[in-house]
Amino acid sequence: MSLISEKYNSFATQLKQLHSEIAATQLDATEIRQRTLDLQKFFQQQIIPLVNDDTSSLNRRIQSFSTEMSKQLRLLEIDIMFLQGARQTSTAKGRLDAIGNRLTTLIEYCNAILE
Repeated sequence: MSLISEKYNSFATQLKQLHSEIAATQLDATEIRQRTLDLQKFFQQQIIPLVNDDTSSLNRRIQSFSTEMSKQLRLLEIDIMFLQGARQTSTAKGRLDAIGNRLTTLIEYCNAILE
C-alpha cells in the first residue's frame, strides 16, 4: 500500500468514526467542531503535501478529489457553525443531518481514491 493510500485510509477511518459518533449523538457541537478541526489539520498536513509532490497522471485524479475534499471540509466547518447557532431541536437535527451527509460525501471521495 502506498503512503498516499495509507493516509487516505487513515483519514477515511477518522471520518467514519466521527460520522458514527454523531449518528449516535455522543458529541455536542463543540466536540464536533474540535474533531473537524483535527480532521482538517490532518488533511492539510498529511495528505496535501503527498498529493502535491506526485506528478503522475494518476495523481491528477487524486488532486481533483483532494480539491473537492478540501471544499467539503470548509463547508463542513460552516455546517458546524450553523449547528452551534441552532436554538431549536429540529434545527439542530437538520444541521446534524447535513453534517452527516457531508461526512458521507468525504468518505465516498476517500473510497474512490482508494479503489
